[in-house]
Amino acid sequence: MQNTSSYVNNDADYNDDFEFSAASDTENCLNFTVPVALAGQRLDAALAKLMPDYSRSRLSAWIKDGAVLLNGETAQPKAKLIGGETLQVAVQQSEENLAFTPEAMDLDIVYEDDSVMVLNKPAGLVVHPAAGNWSGTLLNGLLAHCPALAAVPRAGIVHRLDKDTSGLMVVAKTLPAQTHLVQQLQARTVKRIYRAVADGVVPFDGKIDTLIGRDPHNRLKMAVVKFGGKPAVTHVKVLERYRAHSYIECALETGRTHQIRVHMREARHPLAGDPVYGNPRHPASDEVKAVVKGLARQALHAYRLSFVHPQSGEEMSFEAPLPEDFYHLLSVLRLEAGLDSSLSHAEEWQAKFAEDEDYWDEDDYDVEIVYVKE
Repeated sequence: MQNTSSYVNNDADYNDDFEFSAASDTENCLNFTVPVALAGQRLDAALAKLMPDYSRSRLSAWIKDGAVLLNGETAQPKAKLIGGETLQVAVQQSEENLAFTPEAMDLDIVYEDDSVMVLNKPAGLVVHPAAGNWSGTLLNGLLAHCPALAAVPRAGIVHRLDKDTSGLMVVAKTLPAQTHLVQQLQARTVKRIYRAVADGVVPFDGKIDTLIGRDPHNRLKMAVVKFGGKPAVTHVKVLERYRAHSYIECALETGRTHQIRVHMREARHPLAGDPVYGNPRHPASDEVKAVVKGLARQALHAYRLSFVHPQSGEEMSFEAPLPEDFYHLLSVLRLEAGLDSSLSHAEEWQAKFAEDEDYWDEDDYDVEIVYVKE
């Protein structure tokens, strides 16, 4: 049973705000000690923070069904908490909590020790269970690979990649490591650099600085918004320009949902193959169109990841080679533009872009801000 004993903000980068104890007496029962930080809150609201992997409506139903005991007695949803109380929750089986089941799968593990794991996620793999994807996710695979992750909120996942985005992710294997990594994400000291192919000849290097929130016209999408969004900053650097596409690098300061995809769409250069935000306005040959269609995903890869090791304090940096489908797209684009095929000189060609870790710093850009929504 997954131990969901930490309050986690459901954003692109997870955030643990409270520290408290939780234990499981049986497979289907969780015991909590209410943290003082939740004093004054209603039971139903507090429980939603203590068990963020369950919907609030489901938790409220459990309370009404008598599945939640407060200090050993049947609880009421409106009961006010003072901190220090004991909560006993009899977890009711459902698709939602059965999702936290170990499932053996091949994981491309780049690095692993007692505190952290760095892996190269393939395109097509969902990171976390949700409606429509209750099994076969990265979380399920992590629980099978390391059963001890059942004691860490969200099986140690501290940031996400979209289903069809490939590349590097770091996973915490202990609660202290997770807290440390989350603090680094909050402080924006984790370096996350992506490689992508954008539609059109991108004319700029620079910073895209906007607010991102739910699309007011389609709640399933994100968008640049004027009000109510969260700050989102993406640094963009063009590596190569082709006839109707560009090979770009994007460095994240923030980690909003679909951030790079939304920002490049807003800059009128959506990512090639993006099924949600793509709407190519730039002409391309039939051959390139066929390759992009065959990609069956957005051309986006989490290429480099750097962070401070939670235990040793050592600066760690990892790179994940571009996947084969991405290389094939670049090969076709380069050949069409009269350049050498990237596939015939893969290592040599890749090395031309491998510069100093800080080569994407703001001072290297031609302009400070590329686009800000007014």
